Amino acid sequence: MEVEVVREERTHQAIPCSSARRRSKLSLGQREVTVQKGPLFRAAGYPVSIGCNVTGHQGPAEQHFQWSVYLPKAPTQEVQIVSTRDATFSYAVYAQRVRSGGIYVERVRGNSVFLHISELQPKDSGEYECHTPNTDERYYGNYSAKTRLIVVPDTLSATMSSQTLGKEEGESLELTCEASKATAQHTHLSVTWYLMQDGERNQTTKIISLSKDFTLIPGPSYTERFAAGDVQLGKLGVSTFRLSIGSLQPSDQGQLFCEATEWIQDPDETWTLITRKQTAQTALRIRPTARDFQVNISAESTFTAGKSLELACLVGGGGRDPQLQGVWFFNGNEMARIDAGGVLDLKGDYKERASQGQLQVSKFSPKAFALRIFSAGPEDEGIYRCAVAEMARAPMGSWQVLQRKQSPDRHVHLRTPAARNVVLSTKNKQQAVWEGEALTLLCKTDGAESLLSVEFWRLPRGQTQPEFVAGVQQDGTVRLGASSEELHNQSPTRLQKMDWATFQLEISSTSSTDGGVYECRVSEGAWNQARGRSWTQKLAVTVQSLQSSLRVKLMSRQPQVELAKTFGLSCVAEADYTSLGVLLAVTWQFQPARSRVFHPLVRITHNGTIEWGDFLSQFQKKTKVFQSSFRSQLLIHDASEEEAGVYQCKVEVYVSNSLCTRGPARASAVSHALMIAITLPESKLQVNSSSQVREILINSNTDIECRVLSRSTGDLQLAVIWYFSPSSTNATWLRILQMDQTNVVKYGDEFPTPWRKQKFYTEKVSQDLFQLHILNMEDSDQGKYHCTVEEWLLSTNGTWHKLGEKKSGLTELKLRPTGSQVRVSKGYRTENATEHGDVAIHCSVESFGSPASLFSVMWYRNRENSGRKTLVHLHHDGLLEYGEEGLRRHLHCYRSSHTDFVLKLHRVETEDAGLYWCRVTEWQLHGSPSNWVNQASDESQPMVLSVLPSEPTFPSRVCSSTSLLYFLVACPCIPLVLLFISLFCLYRKGRKLSALSLKAQKEKALWMNLKRAGDWTANQKEEEEEDH
Repeated sequence: MEVEVVREERTHQAIPCSSARRRSKLSLGQREVTVQKGPLFRAAGYPVSIGCNVTGHQGPAEQHFQWSVYLPKAPTQEVQIVSTRDATFSYAVYAQRVRSGGIYVERVRGNSVFLHISELQPKDSGEYECHTPNTDERYYGNYSAKTRLIVVPDTLSATMSSQTLGKEEGESLELTCEASKATAQHTHLSVTWYLMQDGERNQTTKIISLSKDFTLIPGPSYTERFAAGDVQLGKLGVSTFRLSIGSLQPSDQGQLFCEATEWIQDPDETWTLITRKQTAQTALRIRPTARDFQVNISAESTFTAGKSLELACLVGGGGRDPQLQGVWFFNGNEMARIDAGGVLDLKGDYKERASQGQLQVSKFSPKAFALRIFSAGPEDEGIYRCAVAEMARAPMGSWQVLQRKQSPDRHVHLRTPAARNVVLSTKNKQQAVWEGEALTLLCKTDGAESLLSVEFWRLPRGQTQPEFVAGVQQDGTVRLGASSEELHNQSPTRLQKMDWATFQLEISSTSSTDGGVYECRVSEGAWNQARGRSWTQKLAVTVQSLQSSLRVKLMSRQPQVELAKTFGLSCVAEADYTSLGVLLAVTWQFQPARSRVFHPLVRITHNGTIEWGDFLSQFQKKTKVFQSSFRSQLLIHDASEEEAGVYQCKVEVYVSNSLCTRGPARASAVSHALMIAITLPESKLQVNSSSQVREILINSNTDIECRVLSRSTGDLQLAVIWYFSPSSTNATWLRILQMDQTNVVKYGDEFPTPWRKQKFYTEKVSQDLFQLHILNMEDSDQGKYHCTVEEWLLSTNGTWHKLGEKKSGLTELKLRPTGSQVRVSKGYRTENATEHGDVAIHCSVESFGSPASLFSVMWYRNRENSGRKTLVHLHHDGLLEYGEEGLRRHLHCYRSSHTDFVLKLHRVETEDAGLYWCRVTEWQLHGSPSNWVNQASDESQPMVLSVLPSEPTFPSRVCSSTSLLYFLVACPCIPLVLLFISLFCLYRKGRKLSALSLKAQKEKALWMNLKRAGDWTANQKEEEEEDH
């Protein structure tokens, strides 16, 4: 018959949550699933339990688990076993065992389960997987874990022959059992002997065991007999285990058997039971023998008032486990009685003392009785005696006295206390503490051990009367002084008795009022009896204020911050108690420009809570707060002009006790003010500045580009303004239109009519390219165009800031000739001119489009190493325009006829030599109203002009000879020479006047024609406007 043995043993592994918890700390919010580390070796026919734990998960606290196995014959195929969520999860091969309860999941906590298999089968070997379905917002971590289970055969055997033995009390006993195993893995064997007493079929008593680590462990009832060598367990050979009892007692009667247990060590270094077998039982009958006994009393001869007094009544000899009754006497009077059945009967006032916990009477072994007075006093001094009677149960159930014995009298005296020394000190040996720091005072005394009462008093500085702080009585009752009770919630005061001679007063969070001279008063005996038996000691304690050393600094690396950039502010607290572990609350304050009031921006409380102010609406969205022990930092992104102003921070100091009780700050300090200025960033805008001239067909469409070459980084927007200057002289720049930074287009005041607005429109081709489109090009559209690009930055408060602007190069638009063919003579010519003389260069039109055409001419010169240069431009309307103002005195351009043009150079120099040519342009009236339009142009062949040095003249020769010059001066021919020169000058002047008169007549005729044409054009324009 196999008996259920009640004992402590490991039946399954603990859930492996500690390692998972450590791993989860490495990555908060990451799911981690862990199972017991394998491989796990278990025997067939025995149960197994595998733990699974999940941490770092989101969603409900109660997670679901799914168990599967990968069998050796198909290591990649999952076989589903059991699930906490789905009752139909099991495959057919396991479904029957799950339904019958042979396989089930036990939930230990919401995130921890055990897989139990009640009876392992050889086919259960495989790799077991624990999977947790996802309840997280996203997949992060691992959701399953595996371990390997190997099922080994049961090879354990335990045998002992069944027999019935009869023994006399006091005889010896030897029993042997055979226990062996043949497991291939390394396992340990433990062997235990049990006793099942008669009438207790389901309860066994452990006698002795040889544990798996080869240690002999006696059962609780056999500890003394094992220590005395009466009970032993020995190993004979490989598989034989012998139980030896040197002297049998009546309590040894019953059924004895042996149990063998096989253990294996798992990879986590824990030992697990895998098999267990019990032998057949041996019936043992013991015949008791009667014996005489003696009674003695054990106690100290003296005792200390207030301490416990213990007496023991001991029975020696007699039989094994006799039925005894004990009676206690004091000064001849019965105090208490414990009968053979264990019933206690107290006499007189001892019953009341026992109800108050001052007295205890007990039977602590079959042959020992105890009397304990916990707080003995003078009334307990006297003579003690105990009487013991051996009892037997009569057939009718009553008790009968077989024999009775008394102990000798025991005199117990009250001990007179001796003088004591008291030492009062702080726990850390420092007599100065910071405000909020814990203050621990130790009051120690010496001498004989006794019950003591202690009082702590404090004499505040500047006072003459001490205050009671706390005290403890002999019975352990603690009472606090009035001031300590009032401040108990803010700074708890505790008084503890560390041992009989050491008392500890702890003020967990001191304040400035806790400083002063402390006194410890130690008394022996009750407080009302302590007169003349007390000892004192004093100690001065200083509590330093936290406010005294607190300093706050405010710093920033960027007092000048560009708009839309990020800047940081650091608030640093300095104090002499940084190692104290205080907590700081930091309040950031802001004073805007042109204001004298500070407003709270954000407060970081000492418990980590962030409280945002509402003065700056966008401040919370773009600010990050960093806080360490003595430093707080603000990181403000996308700076705007709202953040320009003065900042300061306020630091409040809390101690750890204030965190729990929400007490006030112990100290506070404000930093100096720090000005933060918000500036606009430097613009890096660059626009194409090259100029160009373009010819456009009349009534055609065209566009002008405005290209951005570089721009500032960041979220910036561009605005483009287009300007136009007509071809007429001294024309001002007119604003055509503007596309602002929000892409809104607005036309200039000079373009009020819809017709003018429809003629121009702008387009944003890309981020860096803008175009101005001009429709139906006409003469009034001729002129110069350019764009101005502006760079704008939008701050978080919705304000636009202009960073810079750039102007593009000029684009000049001209109308292209529309079909007329003008031709200029192409003959190659050379011309020699004498230095200081005049020369005329001719340009003739050979053919043109219409007799009503007018012509303009431009003269060019190209000298060696100087390039092409425009000399003069004679417009079709007769306007004369020089390339340089200084050429007006040296050049003269005019028409010799309607189609002939002359360039005349006065007093040529050698540097005037070079190539000269002309370009003639034909102009005709077009459109309604009519406008002069460029029709065509043509250039002549270059003419080579060479300048020769002048020949020597007679005057020059005269001037070169000094003697001859003197002769001529003195010569009377001087008047003749003067007359000749006068006549020559008159001739030249007359000729010039004639030429000027002829030219004036021609120009007058030309201006009359132009005036008529202009009047007609103006009349046509007025009629057209009236039509509109």
